[in-house]
Amino acid sequence: MQYITRSVWVLSLISLFTDTASEMLYPIMPIYLKSIGFSIVLIGILEGLAEATAGLSKGYFGKLSDNTGKRVPFVQIGYALSALSKPMMAFFIHPIWIFFTRTIDRFGKGIRTGARDALLSDEATPATKGKVFGFHRSMDTFGAVLGPLLALLYLYFHPEDYLTLFYIAFIPGVFAVAASFFLQEKKLLAVKKNTATPLLSFLSYWKKSPVDYRKLVLGLLAFTLFNSSDVFLLLKAKASGLNDTWIIGLYIFYNLIYALAAFPLGILADKIGLKKMFSIGLLLFAILYLGMATTCNAYALAAWFLLYGLYAAATEGVSKAWISNISAKEDTATAIGTYSAFQSICTMLASSLAGLIWWQFGAAAALALSGVMALIVGGYFVLVVPAVR
Repeated sequence: MQYITRSVWVLSLISLFTDTASEMLYPIMPIYLKSIGFSIVLIGILEGLAEATAGLSKGYFGKLSDNTGKRVPFVQIGYALSALSKPMMAFFIHPIWIFFTRTIDRFGKGIRTGARDALLSDEATPATKGKVFGFHRSMDTFGAVLGPLLALLYLYFHPEDYLTLFYIAFIPGVFAVAASFFLQEKKLLAVKKNTATPLLSFLSYWKKSPVDYRKLVLGLLAFTLFNSSDVFLLLKAKASGLNDTWIIGLYIFYNLIYALAAFPLGILADKIGLKKMFSIGLLLFAILYLGMATTCNAYALAAWFLLYGLYAAATEGVSKAWISNISAKEDTATAIGTYSAFQSICTMLASSLAGLIWWQFGAAAALALSGVMALIVGGYFVLVVPAVR
């Protein structure tokens, strides 16, 4: 596997450690926040602010990475901030400080995302982008399997000791930061001299970006508007009668399928084309959401979460590989950062929209709408978006 270079391995291990730390806390975060006095409304505001911060910073720091010709410092600083935020969440329990530390975590993600994906792109050729991004997504998602399992194991022996988990999560975060020092710039990019980087300067990239980029990103964002949080699928499982243990088990199962499938589907994407693979992923998404809307027994739910893992494996890494293939090398971080910024905003809107439809018309309507819109967006990709390897 010559296309899985040293840098790809290092970046993948960093993501594995970081996701392990983050996903250790994901299942217990709402419980912990409620235990220190946060209301559901305040939790929603916290997450919305954190995502907005991540969105804006992804675009800005992607642009800054391209302008300065640097990648590695953004990766190192971004992962360091996310690692530091874990123990800070336990140490500072006043709501204002919780907002601050949660924002630091998302800010770190924003700093590193564009530069990290640009580094991955630099390690691949157009014919191996699916493999490289797929391998990275696979390693990253194994962290989403290990994290909840470690959390469940700890809480089994220490029930309701949520505070200690925040300190334990700092350990894999430190491993991620340590691994980042093994990264090297592939080669110095051309520095864009006398180029200022205002906060929203990445928005100007949209006007000068390739037409194919705009067609692709418009389709991706249209899909994102109807691709709400995983929480809604878990809520559907809960409403179907499954207990909390089974629900966490389904979430781990989904991530395991995603992790196992991302790399082989990335290899397949390079063979059949990124557009075909992404379109297959949209079809899987439509089937599982329409299925979730109409069936609710335990065996069917397991099948739908299996498809959900395959859908994610067929689309997440492929979409970034696709963007990097139609963007100039010197603008890769900006192109991915700009898309990621818009995606964060659309993700917030998607969950709000799904919640509103769920409240007014029920779970089946919310899930069915997402499934139908995925089919419509799939048609847009087939008819409008040009294929690219």
